Amino acid sequence: MARRDLSGAVDFTVLERMTAGDDAVGEEVLGLFVQQATMWSPMLDVREDGWRDAVHTLRGAAAGIGAGALAGACAAAETAEKADAPPLLDRARDALDTALADVAAYRHELMLRSLR
Repeated sequence: MARRDLSGAVDFTVLERMTAGDDAVGEEVLGLFVQQATMWSPMLDVREDGWRDAVHTLRGAAAGIGAGALAGACAAAETAEKADAPPLLDRARDALDTALADVAAYRHELMLRSLR
């Protein structure tokens, strides 16, 4: 993989174990993760009624691909009182951005590998 482009925010060995190393399945799972992130990230704000649902869903999606820091940030925000949640949601949003950058680099390498 493009190790030079990865921050370490995602432990892709988790994904590789889950998909038995099947690149096509890995690509599909990562595509679904990106879709979930796109759908739920606008709700990472306490002014949104579904902010807890958003962090809960992203926590599970993150754990499934090996994004431990994101899963942890989402778990902390999910259990917080609403008044205490804004900085925790900011942390979750930052962790999501970092994880998405790693996912993009990894998907790029998968695409390059499929061209061989």
